[in-house]
Amino acid sequence: MFRIDAHLHFMGDHPEAVELLREMDLKLFNIVVAHGGDDWWQRQAALYQTMTGRWPDRYAWCTAFDLEGWGTPDFAERAVAGLERDFADGGALACKVWKNVGMEFRDADGSFVHLDDERFDPVLNWLADNGKPLLTHIGEPLACWRPLEPGKPHYNYYSRNPEWHMHGRDDMPSHEEIIARRDRMLERHPRLRVIGAHLGSLEYDVAEVARRFERYPNFAVDISARLDDLAYQDSDTVRQFFLDFPDRTLFGTDQVRVEPQSSMTDERRRATLEETRAEFELHFRYFESAGPMEVRGRETTGLCLPADVLDRFYVENARAWYPGL
Repeated sequence: MFRIDAHLHFMGDHPEAVELLREMDLKLFNIVVAHGGDDWWQRQAALYQTMTGRWPDRYAWCTAFDLEGWGTPDFAERAVAGLERDFADGGALACKVWKNVGMEFRDADGSFVHLDDERFDPVLNWLADNGKPLLTHIGEPLACWRPLEPGKPHYNYYSRNPEWHMHGRDDMPSHEEIIARRDRMLERHPRLRVIGAHLGSLEYDVAEVARRFERYPNFAVDISARLDDLAYQDSDTVRQFFLDFPDRTLFGTDQVRVEPQSSMTDERRRATLEETRAEFELHFRYFESAGPMEVRGRETTGLCLPADVLDRFYVENARAWYPGL
């Protein structure tokens, strides 16, 4: 069965990586993350563009823009110029905004910059006018603002990365504010096709995602890096969510393999590819199989989605929301 992973970071610039994708019949949509003041995101983009040009049947890519020049009169013009270049010359299919917008980057007065800021409007309007979709990783999981609870899906991450754990802090925006500002942006830009990464940062309850679907017809989500959150919820409820909204969910794993595989030793590359295979197979079992199964130590039940829903989830929705994919 052909499938598209619509959200990951996979520097598979080696024939053995491509061989694995052909064996599993996968196409990967690589996502650039623009963060910080260096050119790391541009180096990501260059490699993803090269991989897409060399193996277009297996790779595509999503570009981004950074916040250099924020607050200056030509910020939006510069950002749009970069997007024009990446779409026209580089073959990019979408643009991503990362969680530094809303949670890290600050304005000149010290306030946090959010995506509903009107200074983003020229960029968002350009995307809408040109039929280019926007992928948004806005905010963190709700667990970021809650006390750490062993056994919950995000306990390990926040216990190991306390700098991103916001519980008890009054110097950061709340989850509610970040989501409300994202929703405001959706309302203000109804012509813009928006994909919310990681279940739209509403991973804790598929009913919350469903409410946004009902409110914003221009909004879809991918499930990348949120398999554990789905497995934590009632399986019948999650299955019904996919049946109720078969055109609004995209498959993705968010595997992070950002060391170019061409630079790895043979042993390390093959171990990495086996880890990649295992992660895909775990996802496939959850969505395709019936009966009890385990997701990273948690007992759950496979969703056993119907063939027509799986086809949309794995392939057709990615092509619809990311034209050209």
